Amino acid sequence: MRFNQYNAYDMVVPTADERLKVLRNTYLLLALSLIPTAIGAIFGINMSFMFLAKSPIMGSLVLIAGMYFMMFMVQKNKDSFAGVVWLMAFTFLMGLLLGPLLQYALRVPNGASLILLAALLTSAVFFVMSVIAYTVKKEMTFLTNFLTVGAVVLMIAVIANIFLRMPAFYLMICGAFVIFSSLMILWQVNQVVRGGETNYISATLTLYVSIYNLFTSLLQIILAFSGNDRR
Repeated sequence: MRFNQYNAYDMVVPTADERLKVLRNTYLLLALSLIPTAIGAIFGINMSFMFLAKSPIMGSLVLIAGMYFMMFMVQKNKDSFAGVVWLMAFTFLMGLLLGPLLQYALRVPNGASLILLAALLTSAVFFVMSVIAYTVKKEMTFLTNFLTVGAVVLMIAVIANIFLRMPAFYLMICGAFVIFSSLMILWQVNQVVRGGETNYISATLTLYVSIYNLFTSLLQIILAFSGNDRR
């Protein structure tokens, strides 16, 4: 690492090689995180989620609390191998929670093709945002405040719709998640490229959640516009 030339006591700025290493480790861990996600999804497809149907509000709130607890544990242990273990556990859980959506999608005509389409679109968005983030190496300060406010608004909207259960409002939330997640990928990769994020476990967590939300939101929008609205 090298010191800022203006003040030796300022924050240490990672070198280009160090930033590239963080980016490489982030992509590698992100790829590995898809393995427990796939395993969890296989289990989820074959599970019964009747407990959510019996108590959708309480079940949803418990799941949200559980997800945020596991994300907190990943961040708390991001400087040790325990962070990787927590991340793998978290991605397995998220794969498991894909179960109800995938079960529904596979029951509709051409359901497998719709899932594949959502996955391909997600991959395309991730690739494009990553390329842009790597190419534009200046600080994206305008995105930081926007994403902070957007995260709060989306969380309020998600919790509100647990009680309201309005299909049109839910699709609007999905559309907002597509935009938010795409910009989050752009911002996070840019942070790694610029040296603003030096922990690959933390960066992987952010990218994983963004990709997960992007995929599920796209799939639900595709299902709705194909005449198969699960809400």
